[in-house]
Amino acid sequence: MNTLEIKGNWNIIKGTVKQKWAMLTDDDLQYVEGRQDELVGRIQKRTGETREAVEKAIAAATAAVLAADNKRPVLSV
Repeated sequence: MNTLEIKGNWNIIKGTVKQKWAMLTDDDLQYVEGRQDELVGRIQKRTGETREAVEKAIAAATAAVLAADNKRPVLSV
C-alpha cells in the first residue's frame, strides 16, 4: 500500500471500504498519515477479517480509484 496513493484519495477509498464493511464508522476509518498499521488493525478488529484480507481490500479500492483517475480526461489550460 502506497501512503501517497491512500492519502490523496482517502475519501473515495473510504466509501468503497464502507460498502464492503457497512458496520465501520467514520471514526473507524479515520486515516492518519504514517499510521496505516493502526487503521488496518481497527478495521481488522471491527470486521473479524484477517490482516491480509483488510490490506487486500484497501489495495483493491486504491487500485480502482487510481484506474478511474487515469481514465478521466485531462483538461489543458
